[in-house]
Amino acid sequence: MGASFADVHCPSCGAPARYDIISQQYLCGFCGGKVGIKEAIAQKQGFREFRQQKILESAEQYHLMHGTCTGCGADIVFPEGEAMSDCAFCGRTLVRKDYIVSKELPELIIPFRITQEEARGCLAQWCEKHSGRSEARHIMDNLNDLKGFYLPYELIRGPVDCKVSRMDGGRVYHCSGYVDNVFVSCSKQLDNLLLDGMEPFELDELKEFDFAYAAGQRIKAADLGEEELLSRVSGEVSNDYAPTVRKTLETNAIEVTVNSDSVLRMPVLLPVYYICAGETMAAVNGQTGKVSVRAEKVSHYYFIPWWAKAILSTLVIGGISYAAFRFFGMTSGESVYITGLLALIWAIITLCAYSDTVHNRFRVESERKIFSSGGGALRRADNGLVQDAKKIKKNVTPPVFFEKIEGRILPVMLRFTSPLRIAQTAALSLVVLFLPVMIALFLNGFDFKRLELGGSAVWFCIAVPVVPIYILKFARIELYERPWIYILNSDGTKKRYRKKLDIKINSDTVMNVLGFTFIPPGCLAVWFAIISFFVMCYLTAFGFD
Repeated sequence: MGASFADVHCPSCGAPARYDIISQQYLCGFCGGKVGIKEAIAQKQGFREFRQQKILESAEQYHLMHGTCTGCGADIVFPEGEAMSDCAFCGRTLVRKDYIVSKELPELIIPFRITQEEARGCLAQWCEKHSGRSEARHIMDNLNDLKGFYLPYELIRGPVDCKVSRMDGGRVYHCSGYVDNVFVSCSKQLDNLLLDGMEPFELDELKEFDFAYAAGQRIKAADLGEEELLSRVSGEVSNDYAPTVRKTLETNAIEVTVNSDSVLRMPVLLPVYYICAGETMAAVNGQTGKVSVRAEKVSHYYFIPWWAKAILSTLVIGGISYAAFRFFGMTSGESVYITGLLALIWAIITLCAYSDTVHNRFRVESERKIFSSGGGALRRADNGLVQDAKKIKKNVTPPVFFEKIEGRILPVMLRFTSPLRIAQTAALSLVVLFLPVMIALFLNGFDFKRLELGGSAVWFCIAVPVVPIYILKFARIELYERPWIYILNSDGTKKRYRKKLDIKINSDTVMNVLGFTFIPPGCLAVWFAIISFFVMCYLTAFGFD
């Protein structure tokens, strides 16, 4: 049955319904029936109540004890955080009473596929391949401490909504996706990233929970609070969607906020072999044999503030420029003078370019790297364990972006730096930079011999620093804050959406234009600039003669 436990079924024909991100509902592929998100949650809630009642009936054959065995009267100490234990004197399996009545009582389970000795073999094989690492040496010294546990997880499946944005921009985009059978650890003490490293699990072996599967095994009780669990769910979804969102927004510096209120959640036990010896931590997937090892050393990542980026880039450009000038024979004085001018212009450009990222301040983030084994799942064969050739991959459904267009929320595809937009930006920059020269050519009949570029010297002094600032700041804002939007149709086609220009000229606008044009002293500056520009064009066209 596998993942069918988490399926949403059509109320008309009973077939599994598939969630459609664009229409935001479950659709039946057989009869065309529809199931809303709230209906799906209510449907699974009924299943959960039925399963919990069956589990309670299953537990009646076990002796529910706090600490005394009724078989022989011995005092039993349950290891802290574990739900089941065996009496060391008569072998009777005991279950904690508080575990039976807890809301975290598991409803599904994936049984162990590989034995403890086989798990030690998987871990030893990883250590052999990475013998140069200190983690491998310490794991081998403590290999006998590897123990098997059924760890508490929640199976997450259903629609999620996300708010995403670039860290260097102000616009927030909305996307929706579907989390397809994601397991989230409910253990507070265990390293969540380490456990993520040994995933995924194969859902075809997912079974309804029964204490018979867990008899004689250690079960870790869930101890993660609701808020922490939801935070982990958001983290899992953010990590899964990060590659797609980064590709869409064309940057690695993104922020993703996840709303997972509409997902289906089911407590489940998963088989894990775990070892913890000081700073050494490793886990082995009890179903697939995948190994995950946490690095002993902490890695530090430094984030530089915006103004430091501008200063560093200016120093680099200045150093390269000075070295180039000296290489081509300039004196040290000339090289310093010209380099200083270029550095000043570049500093202005970069400070303007990075000024929209003022929230990026100096900080240091620390984390430990996770090393995982590759290859496919291990399966039992006549001659022992055999590894699949196909690598285990996590199934991630790509999110769909949505935009409010003319009062309606529609699925869209966003495009930012397309070749056409880049060409338009480059063309506009060249036009602005050489505008007096272009006008001068029209005036002198495209006589390049009479062209005098010195006539536009003042224009070039202004345009040379302004154009890069435009490209790095304003053109970038135009690209990243105003993407091209393509509306996705139900038949899979897409159409470019162009917002209608609504230019309204009111009396205030007319009066402001007339004021700047004809009312002193503002009009004096305007006419001086216009006359100066046409004088530059004339001098550029015909020279100073």
